[in-house]
Amino acid sequence: MSGRSDRTWLQAPNLAGRRARYGVFFATYLYQGLIAGFSLTALANHLAAHGVAATEVGFHFALAGLPWTLQPILWGPLVDRSGDRRMGRRRPFAVAAILGCHATIALMLLLGVDQVGLLGLAFLVHSLFASLLDTACDRLIMDHVPAAELGRVSACTRAGFVAGTSLSAAGLGWMLAGYGLSVSLSALLAAGILASLPMLLVREAPDDALLHVGRRGPPPRRVPFSRFLRRLGLALRRKRALQLLALCFALDAALGLFELPFSIDLLQGRGWDPATLSRLQAGLALVSGTAGAFAIGLWSDRAGPVRPLRALLLASVVTFVLAGILIAAGLLGSAAPLILALTHALPGLLIVALMPALLQASRGRAGAATQFEVYMAAMNLGSVAGTALSGWLVPVLPLAALSGVVAAMFLGAFLLVGRGDLLAPRG
Repeated sequence: MSGRSDRTWLQAPNLAGRRARYGVFFATYLYQGLIAGFSLTALANHLAAHGVAATEVGFHFALAGLPWTLQPILWGPLVDRSGDRRMGRRRPFAVAAILGCHATIALMLLLGVDQVGLLGLAFLVHSLFASLLDTACDRLIMDHVPAAELGRVSACTRAGFVAGTSLSAAGLGWMLAGYGLSVSLSALLAAGILASLPMLLVREAPDDALLHVGRRGPPPRRVPFSRFLRRLGLALRRKRALQLLALCFALDAALGLFELPFSIDLLQGRGWDPATLSRLQAGLALVSGTAGAFAIGLWSDRAGPVRPLRALLLASVVTFVLAGILIAAGLLGSAAPLILALTHALPGLLIVALMPALLQASRGRAGAATQFEVYMAAMNLGSVAGTALSGWLVPVLPLAALSGVVAAMFLGAFLLVGRGDLLAPRG
């Protein structure tokens, strides 16, 4: 083999290659799923099984979601207005964020399972770094993924997130019950380091360095921050943008309203084992979020996002109506696995169909990452609001009624998506 081909073989892959793109984005979202599966499912179930009130669990983990709601302000302008460095324009932020995430998980090893407040605070700090990683990764997708592949990349990110969530919820849920918090966090840290290696070992563009802190050329002339925000504000005040924001908020708020009360009822009211519940939730999410996600991604690339999204929304209306009927009929005990399947499978695929439309609505603008993160923040804010509100609704609103509320919200989203050019490629 010649010297030149040998050097080429030794070079790290870059995001110009399709396989490298899919692998890096899958692994990055796999990492995010590992954290989410541990904190929002395994640890939340573990705390609930040990008698921690739903309001306390909901508050502390809603607090950890706060950086995701502030993500556009915290990181969007920073990533959008960044200059070109030898490592690329966006990847340096991803690498810095990954190192911060790992350091935070390592510091959690000093905490005990009874320190709920400190655990919530630690996950809040982790979320600061994780939201930066997410912003950088989303901008990398906008910069390097062709429009015709956005559905498949959306499926890839969803499959990575779901796989990470499922593995973490099932494996670490079992580990929490058998070996405690410290061992579980050590396993989470080790798995997270492995999942982050693809982003650490890829180059953004063929000519970029794998690791270099210097700039490429003189410092950029940045748009003044105030002007940047004015442009963003003008874009987001358009009718279409406001409708997209409402849609993003409502979808995750609806899911957040039901998921925590249902889990709390199974664990505290019906004596379910937290590890068993975590494994069942993980298995259901894994099936829908891998094969299902890739099917929806391919469908979106071929038919556009409107038809897949409307089909999923209508199917979600039916699932929550049926779940409410089963609960109202007093069949929650025997039908709990079926209700879990109904309420976890289809709704989780909504983001796969929605994400390509949001990317298309954002890309090509000066504040593309910021605008896209505003949409994502609306979803995260909806999830936080729904989860926090659900803790207060548990004592006053039956689960069957909550299921009906969620079905009504999905029906409203179905009607909204069918109007005009809401999900047209540009706007």
